[in-house]
Amino acid sequence: MTVLACAAGPACASASVATLRIGLAGEVTTIDPHVLNIAPNNNVGWHIFDALTNVDDHARLIPGLAVSWRAVDATTWEFKLRSGVKFHDGEDFDARDVIASLERPLHVRNGQFNSFVQRIVAKEIVDAHTVRLKTARPYALLPLDLDSIFIIPARFAGATSTDFDSGRAAVGTGPFKFVAFRRGESVELRRNDQYWGNAPPWAAVSLRIIPADRARIAALISGDVDMIEAVPTADIAALRAHGRFAITQTTSWRTLFFHLDQWRSHPPSMQDKQGKPLADNPFKDRRVRLAVAKAIDRQGIVDHLMDGAALAASNLVAPGVFGYAADLKPTAFDPAAARALLREAGYPDGFTLTVSGPNNRYVNDARILQAVAAMLARIGIATRVAAIPMSAYIPKARGGDFSFMMLGWGSYSAVLALRTLAVTPDTAKGDGAWNWSHYSNPALDALIERSFEETDDAQREATARDAMRVAIEDVAVVPLHHQFAVWAMRAEVGYQGRTDEFTFAHEVRGTLAQEVRPHD
Repeated sequence: MTVLACAAGPACASASVATLRIGLAGEVTTIDPHVLNIAPNNNVGWHIFDALTNVDDHARLIPGLAVSWRAVDATTWEFKLRSGVKFHDGEDFDARDVIASLERPLHVRNGQFNSFVQRIVAKEIVDAHTVRLKTARPYALLPLDLDSIFIIPARFAGATSTDFDSGRAAVGTGPFKFVAFRRGESVELRRNDQYWGNAPPWAAVSLRIIPADRARIAALISGDVDMIEAVPTADIAALRAHGRFAITQTTSWRTLFFHLDQWRSHPPSMQDKQGKPLADNPFKDRRVRLAVAKAIDRQGIVDHLMDGAALAASNLVAPGVFGYAADLKPTAFDPAAARALLREAGYPDGFTLTVSGPNNRYVNDARILQAVAAMLARIGIATRVAAIPMSAYIPKARGGDFSFMMLGWGSYSAVLALRTLAVTPDTAKGDGAWNWSHYSNPALDALIERSFEETDDAQREATARDAMRVAIEDVAVVPLHHQFAVWAMRAEVGYQGRTDEFTFAHEVRGTLAQEVRPHD
């Protein structure tokens, strides 16, 4: 176990300081909190920064830097800010920082957080610890949206991603202070002793970036890290039996699904069986999309590839999430019906395509890609598989390089997920930021907008369920499963586990054996 060198003083002779080392599964691309909305970046962000609102380990909304909020009228929200909070450099946090942080995502080039603030049309500082935010139309989900906007000092509103990655602007109010970001290797942190919340038990944290499953397991067993996330399902039983490790498992909110290109006439990597371009895009036809959905044996994937550590999906959000439509069932595995749908749609001989996805982001992702490709081949769709590292996959998928794309997503609400993944893309509004298929359905768009404006919780959820039914029945995407989140750790530490899959060092409890390094 490593230690930090202690400061000069008489206590140094006997003091030692524990460093918690965590093996992360996802690539961290930047410390800038307002650029790329992906889980690994956001996970690190929660160590350094805070948002006005937060969620607990069951994804329930709780106070953050705002201690309370209320609707003043149909289009105005008032947030009361926490007093006495300081940024890591000692500067006071106040309303000016909130306003600057809500403005910055609108001006970050190629940023993906503007949808969370786009509906705010006016911002008012009432006093140092009170802000009012006005929307053009009633919008009940604003407190949830603001959980996604990290607060930075107003003086860094013009900072670049390089400024954050170097540490110059990586100043927050979170439980840990930034020390170093080594791209592809680690994020190094030290405890914020002035943190407004519960003091973290660890004086330092090393977030090691280890995307490869085998390497992550090896690092835990060898003692190079104290805890890992995204434990491969095939290793759970062995780690349980090992004796030196503890396992924490919880149902995740993450849903794995496929986007199907529905906007281009000739998507890349799609041809007829002779290798010629198709006359039209098959995925524009709902029958073809449904054929794909029926070709996939979801329960087989859950049982044999996920070792039971997943649930076959019928929605784009997991059970228990606001707006989950429980009456929807996973599309039945029916290869014969799938082949009949292809014939009916004019593709009796099928076609060829490339099944694309990451090979180091989701549990068993590369194996799932291979299995789905084999299932599609059985209904006459010849396949190739492109499984590549997440860091290369995301820009290629966003750039339109693929036509059949795996993605995993988690959200607090069905309509928030649909707004990001299935609403007609609109860069001005920030809608459809991850709608890689460019699916568009005016009926779905209208239902989502109606849910946003509904102030009655029961009616808003009913409308959200209607929107989910429209999206699933029209095969906007092809859901696969909701994966379980699994962590493994040395027996000396414990972690409750979170529905949102985040791995928070400040929520890890326990003690670790420490080496005492002589002070020099």
